[in-house]
Amino acid sequence: MFLENKTAIVTGAGSGLGAAIARQLVKHRTQVFGLARSSDKLNSLKTELGLLFHPISLDISDQPKVSSWFKQTFSKELKPDILINNAGAGVFGKIEELPLDRWKQMMDTNLNGMYYLTREVVPHMKTNSASSHIINVGSILGKTSGMTKSAYSTTKFGVQGFSEALFKELRFQNIKVTCFNPGSIDTWFFEESGIEPHANMLQPDDLAEMIVHILQTPDNFLVNDMTIRPLDPRS
Repeated sequence: MFLENKTAIVTGAGSGLGAAIARQLVKHRTQVFGLARSSDKLNSLKTELGLLFHPISLDISDQPKVSSWFKQTFSKELKPDILINNAGAGVFGKIEELPLDRWKQMMDTNLNGMYYLTREVVPHMKTNSASSHIINVGSILGKTSGMTKSAYSTTKFGVQGFSEALFKELRFQNIKVTCFNPGSIDTWFFEESGIEPHANMLQPDDLAEMIVHILQTPDNFLVNDMTIRPLDPRS
């Protein structure tokens, strides 16, 4: 896919990996609709990236609002070519100690939000003459797991299964689906669980460049699943 003049939706665009992805896409002259709950972070990114970045303050776990925004924004004249389901919530804790509202937050954001937006995007992508691409950001914890990670891994194993089924459903309609599974990333994503970032974790800019590389593959070339780890994750 040639990225110039394409239209992308990136969720969780306010910071971390999502912001890095938005920067890389704008660098390649892609129009980006960046979704996040924090309008302050989005507006700051808008100031940095300029006219090609459109800040959208939206909670993707709110299905009626997702559907309303999508229908007001996209049409036969403006169709999304790229969807990057990056938004996520992550908290670790023992099964009997994890607050119920945190469990629900992860299910609503990591699974339901991904589903709500994808179901809006797919019918439009099916009418594209050129190839389209959906990238679901999973996690290495959707491949394996460990103590205190039961809730988060439940969602990321779900992202893996959703992506596998979706790629088989859409591959003959010129829509690529990729499940992108990074290990630990140098952001404050797991701050609430007491995990501090450090330089030996994966760097958001490096991952964003890899996502752009996946998007730029030839039309009949599909990377449907990729796992990326730090070679040495120790701090």
